[in-house]
Amino acid sequence: MSEVKLDAIDKKIIKILQENCKITNLDLSKRIGLSPAPTLERVKKLENQNVLSSYHAKVNNSSIGLSVQTYLLVDIAWHKENALDNFLKKIKSIDEVVECYIITGEADALMKIVCKDIPSYEELLFRTLSKIDEIERLKTLMTLSQVKDSKVLPFDYGSN
Repeated sequence: MSEVKLDAIDKKIIKILQENCKITNLDLSKRIGLSPAPTLERVKKLENQNVLSSYHAKVNNSSIGLSVQTYLLVDIAWHKENALDNFLKKIKSIDEVVECYIITGEADALMKIVCKDIPSYEELLFRTLSKIDEIERLKTLMTLSQVKDSKVLPFDYGSN
């Protein structure tokens, strides 16, 4: 996919919506200096170009009883036929795996796992993940606390 040409107004819209996607079109239009109709057209254009790909509510994990967050480094068993495709297919069906990346370096994949508690994580690890034939090795990185969680991408948005 090629890079989309963005003007100063597009950049303002992107930054504002990353900070608060619940902003009304009227408030957004006031902040960027356009009337509501062209503002809405701009947002729709950014959505159609896949610059704005989705809108989500950010849920506080612990407030709904999901207190354990880990990262798993995964070594894939490359000697198995279709190892990557089979691994990805199986991982996509596990709800506790909320993110998965193919990486370089110390491992082949990095997964973010969210669970209720340590016994739930242990059950997921030993009864589900360790049973996936395409996984050769798992290494858990347990999170202790979160020090930053920015949803605003490091991009030159221009001056405000």
